[in-house]
Amino acid sequence: MKATQHQKAVRFHETGDADVLRYEDVEIPQPGTGQVRVRVAASAFNPADGGLRGGFLPIPLTLPHVPGYDASGTIDAVGDGVTTLVEGDQVYGFLPMTEDGAAAQYVVAPADALVAAPTGIPLVDAAGIPSVALTAWQSLFEAARLTAGQRVLVNGAGGSVGGYAVQLAHRAGAHVIATASPRSQDAVRASGADEIIDHTSSSVLDALTEPVDVLLNLAPIATEGFVELATRVRDGGVVVSTTPKVPTPDDPGRGVRGETIYVHPDAAVLAELASLVDAGELRVEISQRVPLSELPDVHRRSDEGTLHGKVVIVPPAE
Repeated sequence: MKATQHQKAVRFHETGDADVLRYEDVEIPQPGTGQVRVRVAASAFNPADGGLRGGFLPIPLTLPHVPGYDASGTIDAVGDGVTTLVEGDQVYGFLPMTEDGAAAQYVVAPADALVAAPTGIPLVDAAGIPSVALTAWQSLFEAARLTAGQRVLVNGAGGSVGGYAVQLAHRAGAHVIATASPRSQDAVRASGADEIIDHTSSSVLDALTEPVDVLLNLAPIATEGFVELATRVRDGGVVVSTTPKVPTPDDPGRGVRGETIYVHPDAAVLAELASLVDAGELRVEISQRVPLSELPDVHRRSDEGTLHGKVVIVPPAE
């Protein structure tokens, strides 16, 4: 039992800039009914972590709050009613954003949020998969209903979601056109993009010479520019976006749908993604593994716009 023992965690007691994050000792949580406790291998940093910490996202939190809703690790305690997981299982998952996350040595999570982690990559790196890969999957296959032979434009392919979107669309048999800066073009090409548009040196609108079936927007974009880009979607096509601050354009007169994606948990898809990783059909790109004590600096760099690639956060060993 660890009822009275303590662990290292990062928490914020109030919302604000990165300085509100504290690396401190907190009590190790106990799993309740339907929950398990995970000895954390890693959590992942996502831009929404900064939004939660800053108080910008309409998601209710109880303070103090431990961030880190993407996690991987090993089950070390099982609550009542849990039959799907046992101690020693290596798992990963997308945790409820309203509850304490995995920027800690231990986290308690609903058993149904976790699935077996891929075995073909380090367990630490599996933390970089859940919410970003789910966002890509849900955008392409739930919202856009992408099928083989279609043309898809991934605007903002150089980010973490974009990397998975390009890989998954390519694997589905789509013709993938990706926008990327010179810094990320090699990675985007390796992910399976058929065409790359350097948005830093040319107009995406001008470079897109033929209509696309699906426009997936993953990048900051102005409303007017988004509406213009949507004119390149063929009649009956789909515009999907992960940027809720800007309306996702549609065109009912041409039968063009517009959908904004808010990622939701899906254990079945996470299990499928793990299978693809283990089959060598989905690459996991991790740019940095950062000690938990340095998480405030990761938030700071993200706020400044100097954080690139997928960063996973590694807690100290026992």
